[in-house]
Amino acid sequence: MRWMQTETNGENQTVVTEFVLLGFHDHHKLEVVLFVLCLGIYSMNVLGNALLIGLNMLDPRLHTPMYFFLSNLALIDICGTSSFVPLMLVHFLEAQSTISFPGCALQMCLTLALGSTECVLLAMMACDRYVAICQPLRYSELMNQQTCMWMAAVTWGAGFANSLLQSSLTWSLPFCGHNIINHFFCEILAVLKLACGDISLNALLLMTASTVLTLAPLLLILLSYVFILTAILRVPSAAGRHKAFSTCSAHLTVVVIFYGTLSFIYFKPKGKYLNLDKLLALFYGVVTPSLNPIIYSLRNTEVKAATIALLRGDLLSRKMSRFPLVL
Repeated sequence: MRWMQTETNGENQTVVTEFVLLGFHDHHKLEVVLFVLCLGIYSMNVLGNALLIGLNMLDPRLHTPMYFFLSNLALIDICGTSSFVPLMLVHFLEAQSTISFPGCALQMCLTLALGSTECVLLAMMACDRYVAICQPLRYSELMNQQTCMWMAAVTWGAGFANSLLQSSLTWSLPFCGHNIINHFFCEILAVLKLACGDISLNALLLMTASTVLTLAPLLLILLSYVFILTAILRVPSAAGRHKAFSTCSAHLTVVVIFYGTLSFIYFKPKGKYLNLDKLLALFYGVVTPSLNPIIYSLRNTEVKAATIALLRGDLLSRKMSRFPLVL
């Protein structure tokens, strides 16, 4: 049932109880292809990021602030894609895709929270690289365990606080009549288009939050790398400069891909080809998170060494040796 009739002050009012996700249902063959591709990419995303988290837990050499933040990034990527991809894969195989009102609210809350959290986390990782390159002698003092925990708490707290604020304001609006979301998941802008009330306050707060949680972290990242590059150029030897830059090259690559894709989606001129916009959003939501473990695996010798040790069984044997069986 898509609508429910209620009576308010003697007048009947139509209230939406579920939404229809339009997705790509006009192109069934495309949905079949997308199902296969997205299933493979999602599986690679979950396995790759879970591997990074596992390596961080097993290998003592990775118990550093940089890999602590990397584990947080991997967790965000797993949870972010899991908040909408499994249901989207099911919808690819169905003739009509529906999602309940509470389910849509939860999906929008999670995707918005984890997207905001990732923006702030990338800025925190840039600050960590700044301290490592520009303040190497004080790195262990400044980036101690307590500081890293506070930075992670602020990151997750900012993302979920923004999501709760935006979601509560969105779902307090009346939804009546139209219930077709022209997207493959409950994206906040697509949902707001269906509201019957005034959304000017929602639009203002959404623009403000986007500026604070997207552009502000980007400016902090750019500022950090200005100081980092200045410090690297002062290193006298080419080998020293290469070693210093290699410690932050993976993070810089992730930032370029993340913000480059985000900018292309949201700042390009809106055209008539809505399916192309949805495909770009799908690439951003599914493909980009799966690239992070690949980038860090290829560019970090520590991750390579830990992966080889795990495949050989050295990590597990070392871990088990710390907990001998007592008969």
